[in-house]
Amino acid sequence: MSSGRALTGTAWAVLVLGLWVWGRDAGEAPLGSSAPTTGDIAAVGRPLGAPLPPEHAPMRAAEPRRVEIPSLGISAPVVPRGLDEDGAVDPPPYEMPHTVGWYGSGTAPGAPGAALLVGHVDTETRPAVFYGLSSVRPGAAVTVTRSDGSVAEFTIDDVQVLPRDGFDARKAYGPRVPGRSELRLITCGGSFDREAGAYTANVVVSAYLTGARGGATGE
Repeated sequence: MSSGRALTGTAWAVLVLGLWVWGRDAGEAPLGSSAPTTGDIAAVGRPLGAPLPPEHAPMRAAEPRRVEIPSLGISAPVVPRGLDEDGAVDPPPYEMPHTVGWYGSGTAPGAPGAALLVGHVDTETRPAVFYGLSSVRPGAAVTVTRSDGSVAEFTIDDVQVLPRDGFDARKAYGPRVPGRSELRLITCGGSFDREAGAYTANVVVSAYLTGARGGATGE
């Protein structure tokens, strides 16, 4: 992201345009299956002998306030983000590199569907909130504290680095299992293309609801 690996508008344009395209079709039928894990998609497999827990029933909708990924040492506030004047999802401000943005017009974390959380990978001088996101492994926990005092507990089941070329936004961001509560954690990835002024890929981490505590945890 720029000469000092700063997050540029060009890099984010790839991500947010994908979200915009997906958002326009959010009412369509769910995908039903995950994106492929071969060819030009790099996927991180789950360690052998580590089965994933069963899914939990969706929660009532409530806005996210904080997201935590203990295995990466991430604990960050979450703020709702809307669309900018170009119709793309507006990322967190550059002055807030350790804040995560939630696509507030979409699904709330814990509710049925796929909720989208986006964050910067770095700034001009140092790593940002999602710098280590590509290294997380399936089976790792993600918790989202919500505005009603409840905590949605997710388990990561897929980590992909999706190149910009041929990017399929609906496969990346759309729900995979009908009626299930899912989460996408998204940042820039791949290598930094100085000529283009952008990263070559997006990191997309997928998780699903496996626990709920406190607040309004029912459907």
